[in-house]
Amino acid sequence: MIYVFIIASFVMAMFLGRMIIPYILLVTFRRRLFDPIDPRKTHTGHIPRLGGVSFAPIQCCLLTLAVLMLYKLDYVDFHYKTPTLIPMFLLLMCGLVLLFMVGIADDLIGVSYKRKFVAQIIAASLLPLSGLWINDLYGIMKITYLSPWVGMPLTVFAVVLIMNAFNLIDGIDGLCSGLVMAGSITLGGLFVYNHAWLHAVFAFITAGVLIPFFYYNVFGSSRRRHRIFMGDTGSLTLGFSVSFMAISYSVNNQLIMPFSEGAIVVAFSTVLIPVFDVARVMWWRFRHGKPIFKPDRNHLHHKFLRIGLSHHAAMLLILLMAFLFGLFNIIMVEYISNNVVLLLDIVLWIAFHWWFDKVEKRILDKKRVEETEKNEAIPDFESGQVSQAIEL
Repeated sequence: MIYVFIIASFVMAMFLGRMIIPYILLVTFRRRLFDPIDPRKTHTGHIPRLGGVSFAPIQCCLLTLAVLMLYKLDYVDFHYKTPTLIPMFLLLMCGLVLLFMVGIADDLIGVSYKRKFVAQIIAASLLPLSGLWINDLYGIMKITYLSPWVGMPLTVFAVVLIMNAFNLIDGIDGLCSGLVMAGSITLGGLFVYNHAWLHAVFAFITAGVLIPFFYYNVFGSSRRRHRIFMGDTGSLTLGFSVSFMAISYSVNNQLIMPFSEGAIVVAFSTVLIPVFDVARVMWWRFRHGKPIFKPDRNHLHHKFLRIGLSHHAAMLLILLMAFLFGLFNIIMVEYISNNVVLLLDIVLWIAFHWWFDKVEKRILDKKRVEETEKNEAIPDFESGQVSQAIEL
């Protein structure tokens, strides 16, 4: 019955998302609450950006209902897990509500980066306060157990980093929601395998609520007013949700799930692409003397678009990369150490960008040559017409 319950939670989240998003579209078009157009954005039309308003309320309501039903129906043994699990999920919902309010304020009237950063730190601090923090590195850099004085600040840093990574990678249709959906389904399956039922329910609720949004975001028509963005409300709450799931899977706590040697590598494989991309962009800005926190068009999806790929093609390629990295890590942690797997991830990421930069330079140089030849040919053609007219 627990499997039926998880599937039902997934379907209910999908159904509620499908019911709410059309009303959000109606309100946003009537009040003209559109995403602003600027040179850094990739869209040109009037598109609402309040799609993320549907995520956190559905997550919190269905999660509360799930905990109540699982307790009443006695599908999960809460007798010895309650003091550990319930505070985690209560403060998870508190963090979602806080980020939900900050995100709406930012999407409607704008919030300064400093204030958003403070809100992110407060929300991230709720996880260690609930008892959920990174307490084991599983041998990475030969470190295993972490004291609370190290693990708690590290957890706050990791959550803030992941939230900002998903916020920054939300630049083309379906990318952020697709990455979170894939990560939620992956972690949800792993939670089911390890009998972490509450975490599995939350993971599949998160995946379910994203399916209708993904449809409207990727396949919706701007002319028919069926297209919508998630905005900061969505990217912040989704980043926090994925952080909670990844840390829950990686924490060394038998009350959540059994011990696994490769837990931390597998868990954070779901956020590898956004985090690696943010790290690369920050390093590039530092090397070139650019402001580290100033937005630009140097993210991975921007690079794909520059070589001529469509939004959908770029999104699918990045999702494929995330899938391959995740599959590689899940398989390799069974055979080699976490340090080697992490090193291989970094080497593969650097090698890919080294190769892609050369490809991008070659394509852009070819385009410049073609543009130059085209511009030079136009005056010759016009001068030829003039000379023929004179002769006549």
